[in-house]
Formats: sequence, structure tokens, C-alpha cells
Amino acid sequence: MHSDYLERILTARVYDVAQETPLESAPQLSKRLHNTVLLKREDMQSVFSFKLRGAYNKMAQLPPDRLAQGVIAASAGNHAQGVALGASRLGTRAIIVMPVTTPEVKVEAVKARGGEVVLHGETFDDAYAHARELEVEKGLTFIHPFDDPDVIAGQGTIGMEILRQHQQPIHAIFVAIGGGGLISGIAAYVKRLRPEIKVIGVEPVDADAMSQSLKTGSRVKLSEVGLFADGVAVRQVGEETFRLCQKYVDDIILVGTDDTCAAIKDVFEDTRSILEPAGALAIAGMKAYAEWEKISEQTLIAVACGANMNFDRLRFVAERAELGERREAIFAVTIPEKPGSLRQFCDCLGKRNLTEFNYRIADKKEAHIFVGVQIKDREDAGKLADSFAVHGLTAIDLTDDELTKMHLRHMVGGRSPLAHDELLYRFEFPERPGALMKFVASMSPNWNISLFHYRNNGSDYGRIVVGMQVPPSEMEEWQEFLETLGYRYWDENKNPAYKLFLG
Repeated sequence: MHSDYLERILTARVYDVAQETPLESAPQLSKRLHNTVLLKREDMQSVFSFKLRGAYNKMAQLPPDRLAQGVIAASAGNHAQGVALGASRLGTRAIIVMPVTTPEVKVEAVKARGGEVVLHGETFDDAYAHARELEVEKGLTFIHPFDDPDVIAGQGTIGMEILRQHQQPIHAIFVAIGGGGLISGIAAYVKRLRPEIKVIGVEPVDADAMSQSLKTGSRVKLSEVGLFADGVAVRQVGEETFRLCQKYVDDIILVGTDDTCAAIKDVFEDTRSILEPAGALAIAGMKAYAEWEKISEQTLIAVACGANMNFDRLRFVAERAELGERREAIFAVTIPEKPGSLRQFCDCLGKRNLTEFNYRIADKKEAHIFVGVQIKDREDAGKLADSFAVHGLTAIDLTDDELTKMHLRHMVGGRSPLAHDELLYRFEFPERPGALMKFVASMSPNWNISLFHYRNNGSDYGRIVVGMQVPPSEMEEWQEFLETLGYRYWDENKNPAYKLFLG
């Protein structure tokens, strides 16, 4: 089958619709990893993904009478757009069956490229089954997203371009795996001509169908898959793609959500482009590989395979990228509920920057603080935990706790019977080390902080909300504190939301 795929790839018809994408260096990432990192920019295709290569090649190889009958596909993402665009270019109809849960933006993108959309079922599997029924009923040709030699050969043209664009030594090429079409095509070509180059697949830890299948020796069907990297959320890999991966793929690396978010940030910093999660998987895997294998001065190539990102996910990606880079640690710290203990806590932090601080008075003896801290690496988090212990503070490291990162960080608090004489104020201060410490140090020792929330959102100003227990007899001193502090502030005591949820 070796020569078969070589010939198929060399004769694939993809350039009617696809462009030869650049192989670009990533200078910042190269510097950090001590290797030469090159990105194959498939996110720059007209449909922002590699998928149109395989879809178009499959359609272009059909006999004219079958092509004239029309084509059908099941997809909620990039394959759908590739099929729709290819069909309109070849002058035939394309029906795309998508789950009813598909975001409107993707449905509209397919319609804009001339595809007829049929919404059916809750999951991809439902849509797929319905598409296979319509295929028979209407006499259409089904365009499989990955498990088809012509589709695989179309994706394989990426491997052909890489070897032509970089003729010097290459240590490894990293490729995301969903159903396996992309890596199968690239590996079949690369291993025929340059067998010394490693071809390494990358999957999310919660969508690792190929990894499990290769370990077992037969195709495994996952009962469920994680949907964050929706472009690779496949429950079972293809028969032909599994065969090719068994033969040609050197290794598979699994990466988590935080690592993927960090990779999106890395690519943005080098290219100012925003990849979708599946599109950044290869970069996340490459980083993990370079770290484990301790390699340096090598050339590593990662396929940036898609950029169909939902805008509303960017907030989540930005928040989790810091964790993926091991640049933020999250702790739950218990301190004595008495004046001066917050200052002691700040001493433990040393010169480290706070990224988040949540607190609500709840107990007469102990205070539980939820805190995010900027760190240099995971080792730094360990040093911080030791510092808490030396000062007699109990701390739980929650950096890898999913429930905390997703939900609990935003839910710390509630009403408290202990919050008498409470004043609620918002403050804005310059985002620089020591700004929070200045705030704490300027307070009267008689006042007690009963509520605190702060989150560093990457802007020039830090924004905090503070509940302060100030005896009525000391209101004059409080006013003086506000005036001399030098930070902008807002009185929120009459805010209805405060009354409802915290007052």
C-alpha cells in the first residue's frame, strides 16, 4: 500500500480549492523550547482548516455521473465547510447533516458556502446514521470525514508540502488526531521518503480513541468524548486510518485542556492568529514531547490544522492558558480570623504577583481564602506551599482541580451572620507588584476585612471589591483612609445585587 498512497498523494487534486500553506517559524516558541519550531499554517486555508483538501480530492475523483447526483456528509464542523465549498466549485449539490446542537455560526458558514443543511439528532452519531439513510434514499455519494483513501490522500498533500518546504533534517512532525485522516496521509507520505522523521500524533486526554486502539491492537469505541477540542471529538477512529497509524505512527501524546489553551496562547504570541482547540493540539503535544525527551537544537514541525474558534470561548482559553503554562497556582489557604493575619499571609507570597483573591467572613476562628498566584513553574508552587507551612497556615493546592477552576472560584462567599457594620466598596488600583500590599498596610488595625474579590484580567488596572467592618464611631477615619489611599473607589452599599446576595 506504500506506493499506492505515494501515487495517490502525488496525483491528488486539491489545488483547485486549497492553497499551499506556509511553513512558518515560531521564534518565541523556538526560544522557549530550545528547538527550531515550524508551524504548518493550515489555519490559513479559505475555510480556516485542512479539511477541504481531502473532501475536494474525494469529490474530484468521482466518475462524472456519480458527481452529478450530488454528495452528502455528516459533520458539525470543518469537514462540512470543506464539502460545501468543494461541491459548489465542482457544480454539484451537497447535503450536510448536522446535529441540532450545532452552533448557529457553523450552520450559517455551511449555508454560505452553498451547502444544504439538514439538522438531525443530538450527537454526531445520530447525524451520521441519518446521512447514511439519506445517501441510499437519494442516490448520493457519502464523503467520509476521514476513513477513505481519497480523503486520506488529499490530507497527505500536507506531508508532501512540508518535505518540499523544509529539505534540511527534521526530528519530528506533530499532528492532531480525531478520526486519523490527517496523520495517516502525512505519515504515509513522509515515511516513504524520509523514514527517519518521527511522526507523532496528539490527542486530548478525554478523546484518545487512537491511543487506546493502538495499545489494544484493535479499534476501541469510546463511550463518551470530551468536547472542548470538538474538531477531534471522535468516539471511534477509521479502519483504514487505524491500519495506517499502526504501520507508520511513532508515538501518541495525550494533552489536557489547560495545555491546549496554553498552546493557543503560544501561537497567538508568535503569529497573532487564534487557533481552535483542535488546531492547537499538535503544538501542545510538541511542547510536552520537548519537555519529556529533553531534546534541543532539533527541528520540530507542528501542523496548526484549524482556526474555527467560537469567540465566546476566548475568555475561558485566556484564563486556562496561565494554568497550562504552569504560570498560575491556585490555593485554598486557612488563616486565623484575627487582625494582622492577612499581612502575615502577604509576607508568605513574597514578591509573587496575586492573580486572584476571594474571601468572605464565615467563621469566628478561621478564614478560608481562595487565592491565585503567579509562579515561575510548578517547583515555585511547591516553595510557596512550604512557605505557608512554615508560617503555620494550612494550604491546599487546587491548581489541578477541575471543579475549582471551572466553578468554585466564582462561588466563594454568600451571606454571613458575622458581617455586621459592613461597608462595601469597589477599588481600582494600578496593576503592579505591591499595590495590594499598600492597600492592606494602609488600613486601620481595628477594621476587619469581611469580603474580598480580585481577579487579574490582563488589563493595566486591578479591580477589587472589599467588604470592611468599620465601627460606626470610626467613619471619619474611614473617609480619611479613602481620600489618602490614592486609588479610585466606588461606594456600593446601596447596590441592589449586594443586598440580594451578600448583604
